[in-house]
Amino acid sequence: MEISLVAEASIAFQAIPAAGLHGVNLRNLPGNLWRLVRGFFAARRILRSFRPDVLFFTGGYVAVPVALAGLRIPTALFIPDIEPGLALKALTRFADRIAIIAADSRKFFLGKETLLLETGYPVRHDLLAWNRKKAQLAFGLQDDLPTLLVFGGSKGARSINRALFAALSDLLAEMQIIHISGTANWHEVETARGDLSPEKAARYHAYPYLYDEMGAAFAAADLALSRGGASTLGEFPAFGLPAILAPYPYAWRYQKVNADYLVKQGAAVILADEDLLEKLTPLVRELIHDAPRRRKMGESMQAVACPDAADEIATMLNQLAE
Repeated sequence: MEISLVAEASIAFQAIPAAGLHGVNLRNLPGNLWRLVRGFFAARRILRSFRPDVLFFTGGYVAVPVALAGLRIPTALFIPDIEPGLALKALTRFADRIAIIAADSRKFFLGKETLLLETGYPVRHDLLAWNRKKAQLAFGLQDDLPTLLVFGGSKGARSINRALFAALSDLLAEMQIIHISGTANWHEVETARGDLSPEKAARYHAYPYLYDEMGAAFAAADLALSRGGASTLGEFPAFGLPAILAPYPYAWRYQKVNADYLVKQGAAVILADEDLLEKLTPLVRELIHDAPRRRKMGESMQAVACPDAADEIATMLNQLAE
């Protein structure tokens, strides 16, 4: 998916072979190790040709062969989650600067305090071009109904989708919903929409994926239901959007740590993945009809926002390049 987004932005892109090692079974381990070796040599060829002044990593196992190939090049890390992933933890020994989004991340970098820069989470400028009125017009929303935004990240979230389908008719009696389902479950969305009355179907605005209009979805929403991925730490605060977070339970604990951070700020509540079917409807109803509580959560969420994050990261990279 990243390849197509980078191409749309007219930025040169070169893929590098890589694979993960954490949690990989023994049968696949040799092949993944070989891909990392191939990635090292591919990265070395690219670095020799491109001759960068700085390497900038934001995570993922593809970073490891590139970092090893560029050991003599100044290196900066951006930690998009509260807790760094395994690849970024491994790369801290090579880092000259480490940008973190909040003070809560400092405990994961003991001994590296002098390298840390607290920048916050950068958000795309075009996201912020939307206001509520413009966003409502873009989606054809009613201004006299509350709006729930539901999404599970770029690939969707099956458990969130299916819990929503089970509650869809009841919720649409009281609100309108923007649902970004992901492409994998789109046929289930069409089935669920076909089971709705015409009046409720008109309140259900479903899309497999949004890019240019994602800012509109944030601006139009009164409440969000989502996973606890890194982007929730930047995008929800930018819009002061209160949230119900259902962290993905099968990939270490990064999303849970992110969600706990926003809950501690008073900006979100957690709904465990296994409780989605049972508790989604009453929790959404409780929050969507409690405007004072949502307002307070939204203010707490907005207090986390760092509108200058991208500029601060850019300044850090320029300083390393010099």
